[in-house]
Amino acid sequence: MADNSPEQIKDEYMNAIRLIERLHRQFLEVIKGEIDRMGIRDINNIQALILYNIGTDELTVGELTHRGYYLGSNVSYNVRKMVENGYLIQERSAHDRRSIRVSLSDKGKEVRDRVNEILEAQGNKLTDIGINSEQLQYTGAVLNRLERFLLHTYSY
Repeated sequence: MADNSPEQIKDEYMNAIRLIERLHRQFLEVIKGEIDRMGIRDINNIQALILYNIGTDELTVGELTHRGYYLGSNVSYNVRKMVENGYLIQERSAHDRRSIRVSLSDKGKEVRDRVNEILEAQGNKLTDIGINSEQLQYTGAVLNRLERFLLHTYSY
């Protein structure tokens, strides 16, 4: 039987938070290793992941953050650097001249495609270690509930 004491719940909760952070950091290291192997030196792993998340969309900087594609305070800096280095195309919105939309250039699409290949390879390897789609869906559902808990309980 599971121990649902307040102390046990607190310990497991903190362990989950630490694990999420470590997994994200390790995943970013995988991306960094791959862009290094590709000889790409003018973007970083965070920027490569932003390119993957943009995909075929055309988004504003605000939409990148709102959709959860980027978590951080310097999204504008990263977008500007990727525009300068030719990974993103930046255009003013035809409907709202104040709004700037970004989409991937051919150079950005190459990085996006490589990140996609990494994810596909990892997905194939997950089954080799006994992780299936149902388990990932359950994990995602729990993480979404934790996110909602934090957003609703501690929204200021």
